[in-house]
Amino acid sequence: MTVTIVGSQLGDEGKGGIVDLYGDAADVVVRYQGGDNAGHTVVEGDEEYKLSLVPSGAVRGKVGVLGNGCVVNPRTLFDELDALRDRGLDPDVRVARRAHVILPYHRVLDGIEEEVKSETDDEVGTTGRGIGPTYEDKAGRRGVRVGDLLDAEVLRDRLEYVVPQKRAIVEDVYGLDVTDLDDPEALDVESLYEEFREFGRRLESEGMTVNAGEYLASAIDEGQNVILEGAQGTIIDIDHGNYPFVTSSNPTAGGACTGTGLSPGVVGDGEVVGIVKAYLTRVGSGPMPTELGGVEGDTPGYDEQGEGENEELATYIREEGDEYGTVTGRPRRVGWLDMPMLRHATRASGFTGLAVNHVDTLAGLDELQVGHTYELDGETLETMPATTEQWAGCEINLRTFEGWPEQDWAEVASAGYDALHGNARAYLDYVSDELDTPIYAVGVGPGRSQTIVRERPF
Repeated sequence: MTVTIVGSQLGDEGKGGIVDLYGDAADVVVRYQGGDNAGHTVVEGDEEYKLSLVPSGAVRGKVGVLGNGCVVNPRTLFDELDALRDRGLDPDVRVARRAHVILPYHRVLDGIEEEVKSETDDEVGTTGRGIGPTYEDKAGRRGVRVGDLLDAEVLRDRLEYVVPQKRAIVEDVYGLDVTDLDDPEALDVESLYEEFREFGRRLESEGMTVNAGEYLASAIDEGQNVILEGAQGTIIDIDHGNYPFVTSSNPTAGGACTGTGLSPGVVGDGEVVGIVKAYLTRVGSGPMPTELGGVEGDTPGYDEQGEGENEELATYIREEGDEYGTVTGRPRRVGWLDMPMLRHATRASGFTGLAVNHVDTLAGLDELQVGHTYELDGETLETMPATTEQWAGCEINLRTFEGWPEQDWAEVASAGYDALHGNARAYLDYVSDELDTPIYAVGVGPGRSQTIVRERPF
């Protein structure tokens, strides 16, 4: 069977930890979208692994697959694999031949466009990893796929077609001199060909490339369990998120079908677990109705909220939860849990269960609040409106909950759900009731042993 792991918010919900938690029963772990802009932190004993591309299951010795819905930076892929091997692991990672390749010029163009947008405060706040430009080339039918790296003639043809276009954009649209770029070889056909043809040789020699849909369907037919791992979160899904402050792919459960080659029936017959952080964070720009206080340099939020009581609370939660980007190190913006957002995410992906993380982070607060509904133009909304402009105009209706004290979280995780303080259980029961979805797991710390497991989906 399959279990699909979906972020229900703005990313950074702790999906990697839940993949790791349920990974003991899985045989294969598949990333179905995104690229090396997706940070996963996995704790194994006293060891912490920060991954941005390799599927989380690699830490547990599972076969990892980067599906055709991913965009793959071979530099990052082999750097991570080599780093894991240096730490005594033996990761087995396969890459879909239909997955698209992030090339150096994608990162160059990503940075240039964000810089230009920053002049009018329109920047999205991307990681600068070239994700968007790669998906743009995919949609424009001028991309380079992993399978192309294996064929010298095809790779050269692809590069000779697309690189002059990229040079023209840099020179004629943005008025920049290629020789002044930090990486001028990013727009040199011969340099790109030599480097990426070598990546192709390594992929081929290590037997890493697969026809993903066929490979995964065969594994399921043989009785293997497969975890489908999404990156980012629902509200930055390019179709279902707060466009244009979104990623360039589909983190929702539908993306698990198109990003792996498995049918909707296969994914729908399995479990779809929505990962929820017990509060809300985001990196980058865009609305955030429950925001407590922004991070200087992000808009909106900081300028609107300013400093003061809410900013102090946001800073407290940020520090307690170590809310800094895995990939970028940027401090995350912090807000209360947003239920209209979660209702939207539950509908979009059809969650069969929830995993709620960072419950321990909120311990010690006298009280906490939840965004229960929105008010927009005199109307009460249970879920998110369709446009970002409308969402930015929403006022939040808050509900107040009594806080809970610090506990011995390892002991609580061992004893089970009933060992949680009653106020914490009331908070979690509210979330479950509002979403009409059972809670499968509760994270009370970063380690695998610091999770209350109520249901194992396999």
